[in-house]
Amino acid sequence: MIDEADEPDDPRSQRILAAAVALAERGGFAEVRLRDVAEGSGVALGTLYKRFRSKEDLLVAVLGHQLGELRARLEARPLGGDRRARLREIFGELTRFLCERPHLGRAVIRSAAAGDAALATRLAHFHGALGELVLRALYRGQAGHARHAEIAMVSALQRVWFALLVGWASGLHGEREVLEGVDAAAALMLEGVDAAQLLAPQT
Repeated sequence: MIDEADEPDDPRSQRILAAAVALAERGGFAEVRLRDVAEGSGVALGTLYKRFRSKEDLLVAVLGHQLGELRARLEARPLGGDRRARLREIFGELTRFLCERPHLGRAVIRSAAAGDAALATRLAHFHGALGELVLRALYRGQAGHARHAEIAMVSALQRVWFALLVGWASGLHGEREVLEGVDAAAALMLEGVDAAQLLAPQT
């Protein structure tokens, strides 16, 4: 887990994230200079560094904040449809957030793929939170009922999604291909999970 001080949920951190988003939407990764973020959010540069260790850390936190907003919306209005449709909606929401803001989206993906060991905790927190959200959607709030196969499926699906986003950020394909790729992977994985459960010995 990320230390509480690193969680972007206090007013100053929210202002910092908003300033970073505005700068990234305007000019991408290069535009997000921490001194400018501090000035735009009305906080001291030292205050910013206490919450976010680097530009990459800050941009990855933007994605975590968006996931928190999605979680709040789903708690207020749970998803309908079958399991595949619910998976499509969750990954679609996050994909559209990034792809419809291409400067910001590429800056976030570049940061997440930077290989910076200092980001490992925040990235692990994000993937853990996303995995829990997906399992809750699959089981309509009863994520504790998930079996090993479902947990492994969700982890694999996240990897597929991220790989597709890296391809999008590199210009290999568009938003539609990301969404279709995740949906196709989800369909195959759900079939595999269902088949594994049918073949599993009954206890």
